[in-house]
Amino acid sequence: METAHGMQDAPPKPPEKPEWWASSATLGLLGFGMTTILAGLQTGGWIGLGSVLSMAIFYGGIAQVIAGLIALRKGNMFAGSAFLGYGAFWLAFNQLASYLGAGTANGYDVAAFTFVWFLVTVTYLLSAPKHGWGITAVFLTLTIAFILLTVMWWDIGAGTPLSTTVDKVIGGEIILTGLLAYLVATADLTNWNYGRRIIPV
Repeated sequence: METAHGMQDAPPKPPEKPEWWASSATLGLLGFGMTTILAGLQTGGWIGLGSVLSMAIFYGGIAQVIAGLIALRKGNMFAGSAFLGYGAFWLAFNQLASYLGAGTANGYDVAAFTFVWFLVTVTYLLSAPKHGWGITAVFLTLTIAFILLTVMWWDIGAGTPLSTTVDKVIGGEIILTGLLAYLVATADLTNWNYGRRIIPV
């Protein structure tokens, strides 16, 4: 009876393969941060849209998607879903900009787009404090940025003229968001490289 079916010892588990995926946080945060800085410069009227759209495809979009897949592979749901989500955001933003240029989208369309992303960002903001003050600051300023963008594009849809000062204030807030992401990315790489916390975030 000892050898009856169901009573035998389970076969030995195959040896686990060593983990060879590095953290993708630096790549994901830099892709997000650099693209966001350019978007802030464009919103403030300091540069044109071309550099933003190019960055949105490759660094903000594709690179962040890759970073998200790596993070999910490592079991990090927060970073993985965030990088994949905001990578998709930049790719979708690029497409939306083409619709605006073709005249098939208006200010209300963009306001709805930014409002939905405000809701997405609130979801991450609720969990961000568990990941340090740096990530919390990124998601807090990003939440504010989406509120400001929603109001701005709603006014544009309604035909309300915006002052240059308002554009620059919103652009500056968006730049701050990107700079905070840059700071956290720099800290992540520096701390990993030296094996200790040099930049506390």
